Amino acid sequence: MIAYRGGAFAGWQIQKNAQTVEGNLKKAIREVTGEDVVVYGAGRTDAGVHARGQRANFKTASAIPADRFAFALNAHLPEAVRVMQSFEVPMAFHSRYDAKGKCYTYRVYRGRIADPLMADYSWQYGYALDVDKIRKAARAVIGTHDFKSFQAAGSSAKTSVRRVDRIEVKESGPMLILHYYGNGFLYNMVRILTGTLLAIGSGKLPEDSMPAIIAAKSRKAAGVTAPAKGLELTRVYY
Repeated sequence: MIAYRGGAFAGWQIQKNAQTVEGNLKKAIREVTGEDVVVYGAGRTDAGVHARGQRANFKTASAIPADRFAFALNAHLPEAVRVMQSFEVPMAFHSRYDAKGKCYTYRVYRGRIADPLMADYSWQYGYALDVDKIRKAARAVIGTHDFKSFQAAGSSAKTSVRRVDRIEVKESGPMLILHYYGNGFLYNMVRILTGTLLAIGSGKLPEDSMPAIIAAKSRKAAGVTAPAKGLELTRVYY
């Protein structure tokens, strides 16, 4: 289980001439075990997206006890990424393909003046928000739908049909926190859903427009893509 500050990396997936989470993990494993392994991540978070509960697995012939790998790897990782827990799984296990669902969290800061301690972890939204409208619009998202309206260009997904199990909308002082639970999410889907929900909550879009936006199956029908810095991969379910 891995946590990281997304702003320090160009995303999860290895890239040439860029710092990535996967790249740093592979390097740390090589330094600890002497092996050049393949790291299988549960999801490929984009540049700037944080994680608290990312999952990844790899195969090794090392004699290091599984629960000690977290400490061994952390000694070779930058401060912005930490292995929070390590343990052994069956040889056939795959972090991505065996995942049953995920929870993503998006944080919106509603204060008029930006909080410098939260600036890297939330989207300061400059418009008044009607939270009841956001909750009502979120209920229309629940279920299995074709979410093509919330898919960014460049997605390699074979289908845009996904299941959203629930969306929790919570308030904590100036912070509005949205938790998205589902069996999987398209490229930028959570960020576009957030931009759309906030457009409805601020009156930029009609409060009853979510069903029509989903039915349109067009990216142009939805709201803006919320910034990456407010998004966190919170948990992967198995």
